[in-house]
Amino acid sequence: MKMIRFLKSMSRTVHEEHHDQLVKHKTDHDQYHEGSACPSSLTVWRKSLVISCNGFTVIDSGGNLVYRVDNYSRRPEEITLMDGSGIPVHTMRRCKTLRLVDSWFVYEGEAGDHHCRTSSKSSKKPICSVRKHVNILHSNPNVPAHVFRGSSDKGYAYMIEGSYAHRSCKVLDESRKVVAEIKRKEASKGGISFGHEVFVLVVQPGFDPGFAMALVLLLDQMCS
Repeated sequence: MKMIRFLKSMSRTVHEEHHDQLVKHKTDHDQYHEGSACPSSLTVWRKSLVISCNGFTVIDSGGNLVYRVDNYSRRPEEITLMDGSGIPVHTMRRCKTLRLVDSWFVYEGEAGDHHCRTSSKSSKKPICSVRKHVNILHSNPNVPAHVFRGSSDKGYAYMIEGSYAHRSCKVLDESRKVVAEIKRKEASKGGISFGHEVFVLVVQPGFDPGFAMALVLLLDQMCS
């Protein structure tokens, strides 16, 4: 398939330019969970492999498909992040509340019945909630969102800092340690420019790359 060949070529180009920063890194999903001591670097392409569908395609440095999103729309009520074989990794559901703040629940795998703060019907509890940062009195455009544990909104577990629109932002934990980072892919060798459609997701050891990709999808909803 021409698209797969392009992805592999694109992945090699992206990771060659990050070689000095990611020497001897293990990049695919299985190796990451085996305890790699170096960052995991993934190439994110804002395009589905399914013809006529919007979505995301995520590949490792070897050109292997590790995550995908198909049938992606501008304001969906639900987004499913799948692994390369199409098995759900995370499901994200928009929370319908009276609040004007864009808020989502993130579930492991498939979500089951609908869940929201205004409903007790749920076959599965969310692992976290992600909320767009909006504060009229203390507005900070450099903090687009916060991540809270479970369905709580008391004390964030992670803060996202930077600009997703410019493909330059970081996920920080409570101690302000960077656990994941989105980096823009500048013009590559041969004069090809990827713009904002292709970027790099760098995930630090100990942080789930699948969860990091779920945050990317929510940032795309909140900030695009």
